[in-house]
Amino acid sequence: MDDDRPDVLLTGLLFYDLVLTGLGKPPTPGEEIWTEGMGCGPGGIANLAVAASRFGLRTSLATVFGDDFYGEHCRDVLCDQEGIDLSLSRTADGWPTPVTVSVAFGHDRALLTHGQEPPYSQDVLMGDPPAARTALVHLEAEPREWLAKAAANGTQVYADVGWDPTQEWPTALLEQLALCHAFLPNETEAMAYTRTDSAVAALGTLSELVPVAVVTRGGDGALAVDQITGEYADVPALDVNVLDATGAGDVFGAAFVTASLGGWPLAERLRFAVLAAGLSVGHHGGALAAPGWYGVHRWWHSLTDPELKRSYGFLADRLPADPGPAVAYAPLTPPAPHTSVGPRASERRH
Repeated sequence: MDDDRPDVLLTGLLFYDLVLTGLGKPPTPGEEIWTEGMGCGPGGIANLAVAASRFGLRTSLATVFGDDFYGEHCRDVLCDQEGIDLSLSRTADGWPTPVTVSVAFGHDRALLTHGQEPPYSQDVLMGDPPAARTALVHLEAEPREWLAKAAANGTQVYADVGWDPTQEWPTALLEQLALCHAFLPNETEAMAYTRTDSAVAALGTLSELVPVAVVTRGGDGALAVDQITGEYADVPALDVNVLDATGAGDVFGAAFVTASLGGWPLAERLRFAVLAAGLSVGHHGGALAAPGWYGVHRWWHSLTDPELKRSYGFLADRLPADPGPAVAYAPLTPPAPHTSVGPRASERRH
């Protein structure tokens, strides 16, 4: 019998992103810098949603759109272009869609955001969450009620966590891992929350709290332990030119879930996620930098490095026969209202 549940359930705050790249150095007060690149499109929780959908996962998103141009544009992109189910989402009258300007330089970026607290919480949007195969969630200090409900429904929860501006890193947050199947923090977060001094030590602590523990290390790759299968993996990052790293962690998470749903060995799951994240940083950040199967297929068939060919040889059997047409990357400027934003989801699905 076919499983008609969503593959991925998501909720969180959506942003309209304007990304500026090619600065060379950060700006200083009173200085004007002309940039070499710019892109725009949905961001925030849309990063995860688009990345998952581009890997062919049935993706359900609960978020809030403002009743403005930015909200309308993001809704059009996510629903019509990317094929994401927005039936759990709402449009809020009189509420402005948050707008973020991302200024990228080197391997880092600065963010400026205009916005207000959304009028609907995650728990209100989700209510009694529908049964789904997985949920990708961002853990916060205050637990969300819908998360326990989703876990009770049999949904496998894949979680990450963000920077703590208070730098208190409360260990109580890790109690939420009892609801999770997997936890995917970066090494700074992992060490801070576990009070350890290395990524390996942090992984060891986390592996006692959650079945699958992953620690991402940026330019140093990622390492993971799967207590269910008894596997350990440590893989290097790809040597890539970084245009903008915004959203790379989200692409990593979506790719890891894709490979996990496919039942791949841990090393393959980790390499695939590292590859997807590496491909995303070569494009303007935000949701539309996600490579999807098209980007991975193109990379694999253009690969000449014999060592990478061996390391990623599993892709020969994992790639779909038809990766679909080219994905739509972030445009320089958005289209005029009520014009097409790209191929409809039904036209680009394989």
